Amino acid sequence: MAKVLYSMMSSLDGYIEDANGDIGFSAPDQEVHRMANEQTRQAAAFLFGRGLYEAMEEPWTSAARQEDLPEVEAEFARLYLRTPRIVFSDTLESVPEGVRLVRRADAVAEVRRLKEETEGELHLGGAQLAASLLDLIDEFRLFVMPVAVGGGKPFLPRGRELELALTEYRVFASGTLYLRYERRGAVTGTSGPVPV
Repeated sequence: MAKVLYSMMSSLDGYIEDANGDIGFSAPDQEVHRMANEQTRQAAAFLFGRGLYEAMEEPWTSAARQEDLPEVEAEFARLYLRTPRIVFSDTLESVPEGVRLVRRADAVAEVRRLKEETEGELHLGGAQLAASLLDLIDEFRLFVMPVAVGGGKPFLPRGRELELALTEYRVFASGTLYLRYERRGAVTGTSGPVPV
Protein backbone atom coordinates (compact mmCIF):
# COMPACT_ATOMS: atom_id res chain seq x y z
CA MET A 1 0.00 0.00 0.00
CA ALA A 2 1.35 3.41 -0.94
CA LYS A 3 1.75 6.47 1.27
CA VAL A 4 0.61 9.89 0.09
CA LEU A 5 3.19 12.58 0.81
CA TYR A 6 2.39 16.27 0.45
CA SER A 7 5.56 18.27 -0.10
CA MET A 8 6.15 21.89 -1.09
CA MET A 9 8.58 24.77 -0.65
CA SER A 10 7.11 27.38 1.70
CA SER A 11 7.85 30.80 3.10
CA LEU A 12 8.46 31.12 6.83
CA ASP A 13 4.94 32.50 7.21
CA GLY A 14 3.41 29.42 5.55
CA TYR A 15 2.80 30.39 1.91
CA ILE A 16 3.73 28.42 -1.21
CA GLU A 17 2.97 31.43 -3.46
CA ASP A 18 3.10 35.11 -2.63
CA ALA A 19 0.09 37.41 -3.06
CA ASN A 20 0.93 37.86 -6.77
CA GLY A 21 1.08 34.10 -7.42
CA ASP A 22 4.88 34.16 -7.65
CA ILE A 23 6.97 31.22 -6.39
CA GLY A 24 10.39 32.73 -7.14
CA PHE A 25 11.19 33.01 -3.42
CA SER A 26 11.13 29.20 -3.16
CA ALA A 27 13.89 28.42 -5.67
CA PRO A 28 16.13 25.87 -3.92
CA ASP A 29 19.89 26.16 -3.64
CA GLN A 30 22.13 23.24 -4.68
CA GLU A 31 22.05 21.56 -1.25
CA VAL A 32 18.26 21.70 -0.95
CA HIS A 33 17.91 20.62 -4.59
CA ARG A 34 20.04 17.53 -3.91
CA MET A 35 17.74 16.50 -1.07
CA ALA A 36 14.68 17.08 -3.28
CA ASN A 37 16.31 14.85 -5.91
CA GLU A 38 16.87 12.11 -3.30
CA GLN A 39 13.19 12.26 -2.37
CA THR A 40 12.11 12.28 -6.02
CA ARG A 41 13.93 8.97 -6.56
CA GLN A 42 11.43 7.40 -4.15
CA ALA A 43 8.32 8.63 -5.98
CA ALA A 44 6.10 5.99 -7.55
CA ALA A 45 4.09 8.85 -9.11
CA PHE A 46 3.54 12.59 -8.91
CA LEU A 47 0.00 13.80 -8.18
CA PHE A 48 -0.41 17.41 -9.29
CA GLY A 49 -3.08 20.04 -9.30
CA ARG A 50 -3.26 21.96 -12.58
CA GLY A 51 -1.33 25.00 -11.38
CA LEU A 52 1.68 23.10 -10.09
CA TYR A 53 1.59 20.76 -13.09
CA GLU A 54 1.83 23.74 -15.45
CA ALA A 55 4.64 25.25 -13.35
CA MET A 56 6.59 21.97 -13.51
CA GLU A 57 5.85 20.22 -16.80
CA GLU A 58 7.09 22.57 -19.50
CA PRO A 59 10.14 23.89 -17.64
CA TRP A 60 11.41 20.42 -16.66
CA THR A 61 10.66 18.75 -19.99
CA SER A 62 12.56 21.60 -21.66
CA ALA A 63 15.37 21.39 -19.12
CA ALA A 64 15.82 17.70 -19.90
CA ARG A 65 16.85 18.67 -23.45
CA GLN A 66 19.47 21.21 -22.36
CA GLU A 67 23.10 20.14 -22.37
CA ASP A 68 24.51 22.97 -20.24
CA LEU A 69 22.25 22.50 -17.21
CA PRO A 70 23.91 22.18 -13.77
CA GLU A 71 24.10 18.49 -12.84
CA VAL A 72 21.70 18.72 -9.88
CA GLU A 73 19.03 20.24 -12.16
CA ALA A 74 19.76 17.81 -15.01
CA GLU A 75 19.35 14.93 -12.57
CA PHE A 76 15.99 16.28 -11.39
CA ALA A 77 14.83 16.70 -15.00
CA ARG A 78 15.68 13.04 -15.73
CA LEU A 79 13.93 11.86 -12.56
CA TYR A 80 10.91 14.03 -13.31
CA LEU A 81 10.44 12.63 -16.80
CA ARG A 82 10.77 9.01 -15.76
CA THR A 83 8.20 9.35 -12.95
CA PRO A 84 4.53 8.81 -13.89
CA ARG A 85 2.61 12.08 -13.55
CA ILE A 86 -1.10 12.42 -12.84
CA VAL A 87 -2.73 15.84 -13.12
CA PHE A 88 -6.14 16.50 -11.57
CA SER A 89 -7.95 19.18 -13.56
CA ASP A 90 -11.36 20.08 -14.91
CA THR A 91 -9.99 22.62 -17.39
CA LEU A 92 -7.20 20.78 -19.21
CA GLU A 93 -8.35 19.00 -22.36
CA SER A 94 -5.24 16.95 -23.08
CA VAL A 95 -1.83 16.10 -21.64
CA PRO A 96 1.38 14.77 -23.23
CA GLU A 97 2.60 11.21 -23.17
CA GLY A 98 3.76 10.18 -19.72
CA VAL A 99 1.02 12.20 -18.03
CA ARG A 100 -2.48 11.03 -17.12
CA LEU A 101 -5.42 13.43 -16.74
CA VAL A 102 -8.04 12.83 -14.02
CA ARG A 103 -11.04 15.06 -13.37
CA ARG A 104 -11.17 16.79 -9.96
CA ALA A 105 -14.49 15.14 -9.08
CA ASP A 106 -12.72 11.76 -9.29
CA ALA A 107 -9.67 12.78 -7.22
CA VAL A 108 -10.59 11.14 -3.91
CA ALA A 109 -11.61 7.83 -5.51
CA GLU A 110 -8.53 7.83 -7.75
CA VAL A 111 -6.10 8.51 -4.92
CA ARG A 112 -7.75 5.85 -2.75
CA ARG A 113 -7.32 3.40 -5.63
CA LEU A 114 -3.70 4.40 -6.13
CA LYS A 115 -2.97 3.96 -2.43
CA GLU A 116 -4.38 0.44 -2.55
CA GLU A 117 -2.79 -0.62 -5.82
CA THR A 118 0.61 1.09 -5.67
CA GLU A 119 3.72 0.36 -3.63
CA GLY A 120 5.95 3.16 -2.40
CA GLU A 121 5.34 6.88 -2.25
CA LEU A 122 2.79 9.04 -4.06
CA HIS A 123 4.16 12.60 -4.11
CA LEU A 124 1.35 15.14 -3.97
CA GLY A 125 1.87 18.79 -4.92
CA GLY A 126 -0.47 21.73 -5.13
CA ALA A 127 -2.32 23.41 -2.26
CA GLN A 128 -5.85 23.16 -3.68
CA LEU A 129 -5.45 19.49 -4.55
CA ALA A 130 -3.92 18.79 -1.13
CA ALA A 131 -6.85 20.53 0.58
CA SER A 132 -9.32 18.30 -1.28
CA LEU A 133 -7.32 15.18 -0.36
CA LEU A 134 -6.32 16.18 3.17
CA ASP A 135 -7.81 13.09 4.82
CA LEU A 136 -5.76 10.80 2.52
CA ILE A 137 -2.37 12.44 3.18
CA ASP A 138 -0.08 10.32 5.35
CA GLU A 139 2.92 12.62 5.57
CA PHE A 140 3.67 16.33 5.21
CA ARG A 141 7.11 17.45 3.99
CA LEU A 142 7.92 21.12 4.08
CA PHE A 143 11.00 23.04 2.98
CA VAL A 144 10.71 26.34 4.85
CA MET A 145 12.64 29.08 3.06
CA PRO A 146 14.15 31.89 5.14
CA VAL A 147 11.77 34.54 3.81
CA ALA A 148 8.34 35.87 4.79
CA VAL A 149 6.06 36.98 1.96
CA GLY A 150 3.15 38.44 3.95
CA GLY A 151 0.32 36.60 2.20
CA GLY A 152 -0.62 34.42 -0.74
CA LYS A 153 -1.57 30.77 -1.11
CA PRO A 154 -1.07 28.83 2.16
CA PHE A 155 0.58 25.42 2.39
CA LEU A 156 -2.33 24.10 4.49
CA PRO A 157 -6.02 24.97 4.18
CA ARG A 158 -7.48 27.31 6.76
CA GLY A 159 -9.98 25.98 9.28
CA ARG A 160 -8.71 22.39 9.49
CA GLU A 161 -6.95 20.91 12.51
CA LEU A 162 -4.32 18.22 12.10
CA GLU A 163 -2.47 16.37 14.82
CA LEU A 164 1.02 15.67 13.53
CA ALA A 165 4.24 14.18 14.84
CA LEU A 166 7.60 15.62 13.78
CA THR A 167 9.66 12.68 12.53
CA GLU A 168 12.58 14.40 10.83
CA TYR A 169 14.15 17.81 10.43
CA ARG A 170 17.23 19.26 8.82
CA VAL A 171 18.77 22.72 8.75
CA PHE A 172 20.61 23.75 5.58
CA ALA A 173 23.50 26.22 5.36
CA SER A 174 21.22 28.63 3.46
CA GLY A 175 18.84 28.83 6.43
CA THR A 176 16.23 26.64 4.74
CA LEU A 177 14.60 24.23 7.20
CA TYR A 178 13.25 20.82 6.17
CA LEU A 179 10.41 19.41 8.29
CA ARG A 180 8.74 16.02 7.93
CA TYR A 181 5.53 15.26 9.82
CA GLU A 182 3.34 12.17 9.99
CA ARG A 183 -0.20 12.05 11.25
CA ARG A 184 -0.21 11.44 14.99
CA GLY A 185 -1.46 7.94 15.69
CA ALA A 186 -0.23 6.67 12.32
CA VAL A 187 3.46 7.05 13.18
CA THR A 188 5.38 3.80 13.13
CA GLY A 189 9.01 3.03 13.85
CA THR A 190 10.03 6.53 14.96
CA SER A 191 11.46 7.76 18.21
CA GLY A 192 10.94 11.48 17.69
CA PRO A 193 12.76 14.10 15.65
CA VAL A 194 15.83 12.91 13.84
CA PRO A 195 18.53 15.59 13.58
CA VAL A 196 20.68 15.40 10.47
